Amino acid sequence: MTRRSTRRSPVAVGQGLLGLALGLPLTAAPVLAQDTPVVEVEQVEVAQLDALEVEAPRVLISEVLIEGIGGHPEEERLQVAAYGAMQVRPGSRVTREELQRDLNAIQATGWFSDVRINPVNGPLGVQVVVQVEPFPTLSRVELDPVSEELPEAVVEEIFSPDYGRTLNLNDLQKRMKDLQAWYAGQGYSLARISGPERVSPEGVVTLKLVQGSVAGVEVEFLNSEGTSTDENGDPIRGKTKEWVITREISVQPGDTFNRNKLEKDIKRLYGTQLFSDVKVTLKPVPEQPGDVVIVLGIVEQSSGQLSGGLGYSQSQGVFGQVQLQDSNFFGRAWNIGLNVTYGQYGGLANLNFTDPWIKGDSHRTSFRGSLFLSQQVPQVFQSEDSGNIRTIDGYEDNGNKYAYDVGRKYKFSDYEKVPGSVNKAEKEYPNRSWFDYEGDSFALRKTGGSIAFTRPLNGGDPFKDTPWRVLAGLSISEVRPINFAAETRVYGVSTNNFKDGRVKNKDIFCVSYNCADSNMLTGLRLATTYNNFNNPRNPTSGNFFTASTEQFIGVNEDSPTFNRLRGSYTQFFPVNWLKLHKGCRPKAGEAADCPQAIGLQVKAGTIIGDLPPYEAFCIGGSNSIRGWYDCDLAVARTFGEVTLEYRFPIISVFSGELFVDAGTDFDTQKNVPGKPGLLLDKDGSGVSVGTGVIVGTPVGPLRLEVASKDFTDDWRFNLGVGWKF
Repeated sequence: MTRRSTRRSPVAVGQGLLGLALGLPLTAAPVLAQDTPVVEVEQVEVAQLDALEVEAPRVLISEVLIEGIGGHPEEERLQVAAYGAMQVRPGSRVTREELQRDLNAIQATGWFSDVRINPVNGPLGVQVVVQVEPFPTLSRVELDPVSEELPEAVVEEIFSPDYGRTLNLNDLQKRMKDLQAWYAGQGYSLARISGPERVSPEGVVTLKLVQGSVAGVEVEFLNSEGTSTDENGDPIRGKTKEWVITREISVQPGDTFNRNKLEKDIKRLYGTQLFSDVKVTLKPVPEQPGDVVIVLGIVEQSSGQLSGGLGYSQSQGVFGQVQLQDSNFFGRAWNIGLNVTYGQYGGLANLNFTDPWIKGDSHRTSFRGSLFLSQQVPQVFQSEDSGNIRTIDGYEDNGNKYAYDVGRKYKFSDYEKVPGSVNKAEKEYPNRSWFDYEGDSFALRKTGGSIAFTRPLNGGDPFKDTPWRVLAGLSISEVRPINFAAETRVYGVSTNNFKDGRVKNKDIFCVSYNCADSNMLTGLRLATTYNNFNNPRNPTSGNFFTASTEQFIGVNEDSPTFNRLRGSYTQFFPVNWLKLHKGCRPKAGEAADCPQAIGLQVKAGTIIGDLPPYEAFCIGGSNSIRGWYDCDLAVARTFGEVTLEYRFPIISVFSGELFVDAGTDFDTQKNVPGKPGLLLDKDGSGVSVGTGVIVGTPVGPLRLEVASKDFTDDWRFNLGVGWKF
């Protein structure tokens, strides 16, 4: 139904000026572009312009008619939109410019692809006929070219509310902005959407998409001031091979530019710890509008390191350490290091090599190898309160004919003055190192090497984030039991069972497998891990699982065959109980900074086969059951541990913890050859409760803890580096 006005002027004034004032019909070109069109206005003839007065003449409007929408499903809505956009009303006097303004206003409503205004003479004035052509009913929106990155469901979600309705360019532009926002949110910051390019009679709208592609990736090295040339104007030459840098970049030439993807790439570059700064520049390609070249400005950091320090461990006593390391050997991101430790009771020399990503491997496989020589006091042969396992020079079994040492041959070095434990050695023999100490405590000399390959289960996509990793490795070592004078000793007995030179035959055992001077251990290790912690340094949610099997193969009669199985599971549950830290009490509009959680860890392991006693599981210590000293709870063939721990921030870099540890040997100390745990009166099972303060440092958390032994008043203080789990 055409809308007609019933308002008419009673007197027809100025009808003779109609042709001069309004001229020919006013028209607007059909519009398919995103922006509001500039309407083309037909010009009045020169003779008419000469007749116009300085002030444009006004003509009386008798009627306004809207035509072209009769029978349209949304006729009334379109009539209201067109008529509401006009200021001209019946009875008003208007100029040609005012009619042109109304034409533009109708066009700006966005409902019509074509608008024309035809002034027609009438008996009472000028009749204004507005001829409109509405857009078709919107049925579908397409992009040209088709975007692989854009799911069809997103287009449907954004535009489907307007499907089945008359297309409106203004509403379409709002939806296009929503689509542009989606692209920006997904990281496609160079994407631009314009149009519509076409609107078909069936209501299919085609939009123009320019996403912006990566034309190439370039690397330039910068100095610490951020410039790419030296004082002579020559380009800075870096140590790192260019492929070491570009292999960390998942964005490749021809890819659609994605800011989020590039940011992850930059984080990976920082994760190599080879670079102190990475500056990213997007360089436009003049002949390819929208395309860019990614320029990586690399500032290398020093990869060589010489460090040293002092420390203490139960196996080495007070020790000094020197480490020489290069983390970018030959510019290939290889890490090679030499670590030499000299201690009161032991020493270690270790040459290690790591390739974090074997060149050309699509699975991001890493390799690690090491050669080592060590001499350490095995913790399985020590006890903080019950002495240690002592060496015996020689031993002849008389077939248990006598209760004590009659008919046997024993020889203990320094027979009259044997220290009760390794920890007392320095008191008894001051100013003597373990190299010339003639005492009876055991040490193990190990010489050998190992290799291991680790691979994330990423399906051949080196940039895919996956929680699963697998490991395969091989180790070979020769183990020789010695005393502190580096003399071979294969027999041992507990200091608890040595009184007045009398030793029961049953208390003497072979430290090595098969009572050999040395054992050759050849092991193949397979392991898998799953890790989806939300924060690798201080997790508050997620879980971690690891399982491994290590099969040792006998290569000669003095080489044991056994299998070591072990696994662990860790789960964190976020909580928000204590609010001591100010980050736990955020103000309005502030984000909370309150990392606290309940952590649960379960560990277990068992050994099947010919077990040398020095390869048994140790229970107790700062990373085990914390109420006991290292390996003081049990020396076991099978073990299980469980820990429940609550971690919470206190103030600044200080955090707190409350924990309960429990562990058991499942009564398997008796199944370890020689039963060293039973000879040293180790408990086998126990529960520990405690608390601690953790200090955040650049090298990791530093723990100061106190823990009880079996709910008694026997407390142990512990200093540890890193979280227990």
